[in-house]
Amino acid sequence: IATAAIATGLSAVTMQVMICIPGILIKAALFFNIILSGVVAALGFLYGGVIAGCIGLLFFALMLCYARAVWSRIPFATANLKTGCAAIRANCGVTIIAYLITAVAFAWAVLWSLCMAGVQDKLYKCDENGENCTNPNYGLLFLLFVSFFFTHQVLQNCVHVTVAGVTGTWWFNPKESGFCSGSVIGALGRTLTTSFGSICFGSLLVAIIQAVRQLAETARQNDDVGQLIACCVDCILSCLQSILEYFNKWAFVYVGLYGYGYCEAGKNVIQLFKDRGWEAIIADDLVGMVLFMVSLIVGLVTGGIAMLFETNTDWFDGWPYDHAEWVAFAVGFVVGLVLCSILMSVIASSVNSTIVLFAEGPAEFEKNHPELSAEMREAWQSAHPGCF
Repeated sequence: IATAAIATGLSAVTMQVMICIPGILIKAALFFNIILSGVVAALGFLYGGVIAGCIGLLFFALMLCYARAVWSRIPFATANLKTGCAAIRANCGVTIIAYLITAVAFAWAVLWSLCMAGVQDKLYKCDENGENCTNPNYGLLFLLFVSFFFTHQVLQNCVHVTVAGVTGTWWFNPKESGFCSGSVIGALGRTLTTSFGSICFGSLLVAIIQAVRQLAETARQNDDVGQLIACCVDCILSCLQSILEYFNKWAFVYVGLYGYGYCEAGKNVIQLFKDRGWEAIIADDLVGMVLFMVSLIVGLVTGGIAMLFETNTDWFDGWPYDHAEWVAFAVGFVVGLVLCSILMSVIASSVNSTIVLFAEGPAEFEKNHPELSAEMREAWQSAHPGCF
């Protein structure tokens, strides 16, 4: 409980820091990823051999090239991060919705695990020696996997759509903003009613791919399919899943902003990338690096504080195993990382919405938020002179 409270407080502080120095954080995140890839390459040469080291060195070189290529785009990503954080700060009640839905997702995972254990105990039988086990019912497993992934996708996308709706209201009508204002309640209401069908449809497409991947892995573990075939199937499905999840991320922004159906939102996503090209992807990627770095830092700090609690209190005196301080660190790290990641995912959704809104409604942005608009316009013009 103590680490959770500390992690929540640190997450709120980091959001304010991101508003104050977003550009510095983006550059720091780029250097952090370059250094991390360099460390991986060095460890590859030390412990994994020449091949592992060369692969790590290749990724290190790619990160250097990527940093050089996107350096001029940092001001635009900075403006988007600052704007997205400002929208969440003005409607911070939406973060409570994110935490509550995450709790629901955790409860569903526990319930599904119990159901899965019961099904396996009923249908999956082995002899006394643990051998000659019956083949699993792949049809039933597929349905169970779909139910698990579909529910999690729906819950995750409900948060995403709600944040998009809140950001859109802040963009067009900032007077309605507030902690638990009508914009937050209204966005949640639209998400769970008129937009819920679109969310379920897009979520089902991803859930089916995830279920088939899990089914292929189960078949591989049971030697019901060859290792090579299972690997190829998993690779293809993994690529399809990544593409569809990235497409959904932008499509659901349009669903939350304008109430479009899934297919109509998809058409607008295609048009967005035609108009903005790589700018939207680069800005999204740079912001994602910052959010990951911040979550990691909060997790490490929370873990360190938990370790201090262990050494200066009697909370772990009854712990029957050695290295209680590292157990405390691990617990604190996980709690901090998870809680901060929830807030960072909300900010990421707001930033995605900002990128779309800047393409769709720059005039309203100029009218309602002139300082942020001027900063974003200047950043865009520096990267694309003469476009405005």
